[in-house]
Amino acid sequence: MKNPNKVAVVFTGGTISMKIDPRISAAIPALSSEEIMSMVTNIDKYADIEIVNFDRIPGPHMTPEKLMKLTKLVKKLVSREDITGIVVTHGTDSLEETAYLLDLTLDSTKPIIVVGAMRNSSELGYDGSSNLSAAICTAISEQAKNKGVLIVMNNELNAASEVTKTHTLSLDTFKSMEFGPLGIVDNDEVIFYRDITKHAHIDTETIEANVDLIKTAVGMDSKLVKYCVDSGAKGIVLEAMGRGNVPPTMVDGIQYALDHNVIVVMVSRCPMGRVLDTYGYEGAGRHLRNLGVILGGSLPGQKARIKLMLALSITKEKKVIKEIFEKGFYK
Repeated sequence: MKNPNKVAVVFTGGTISMKIDPRISAAIPALSSEEIMSMVTNIDKYADIEIVNFDRIPGPHMTPEKLMKLTKLVKKLVSREDITGIVVTHGTDSLEETAYLLDLTLDSTKPIIVVGAMRNSSELGYDGSSNLSAAICTAISEQAKNKGVLIVMNNELNAASEVTKTHTLSLDTFKSMEFGPLGIVDNDEVIFYRDITKHAHIDTETIEANVDLIKTAVGMDSKLVKYCVDSGAKGIVLEAMGRGNVPPTMVDGIQYALDHNVIVVMVSRCPMGRVLDTYGYEGAGRHLRNLGVILGGSLPGQKARIKLMLALSITKEKKVIKEIFEKGFYK
């Protein structure tokens, strides 16, 4: 009897596809998609698997251009009637950025899962096969529909819009620190503890890659901001201090960017909490917002950059981009 569930597994690379190369004693992409799937035992009892080979690259080798090609591929797959859900394997270094981009650009009721591994296949306790089996179980779950893009790692379910990589080594590195996981995969059963509110959707198949990210620290001045502007940046994301404040010596550069029609979005370098124009001194949130800086909510810098790249691909109008970031979060 034919299995009613069919899952397309899109392989892009990452640690899940790596093993130790004895010549250099370091992990490199080496496993084929078939070799990886062969380690996911008994999965045929749950779903028919369609292997889709997109790439075999480490996470840091992902580019905005590749991301848009991946989006188009997943959009094509998810539109097929015979496909129950999609799983994308990915390197964990940039996994949250890819997942968030897919979450923003895809509008499907079907489950779309992004998964990776923290240990390569040459290490004891390789987690790639267990993570992949949990991701496939999630992709065929009725409860996973209408949840947006999910990240499944270490048997936890997290929303792409909320999760971030928190540890360089731990198997439970992906956490939604502010809200906690959406649920778990327990004994191949998908269990959700909470739902997720409707999130933003940016309908585009292009991307503005020329967006820079600058982290703020004590005593920083305007040189990096001005360099980005002079180098042709269309947008800049500032990871500001605390509630959304920068050293006064950066204000001149921010004004320079705004005067040159560069969109500036501000988030916090803190791992939790949103930025708000609470303070009114020079370089503080109220001052910057009055200048024209857009507030980026509780997004980390890397995700705010993804969102700004997509927003700039559909409009250069500051008013529209401001609404994309602030609507529903700020008055």
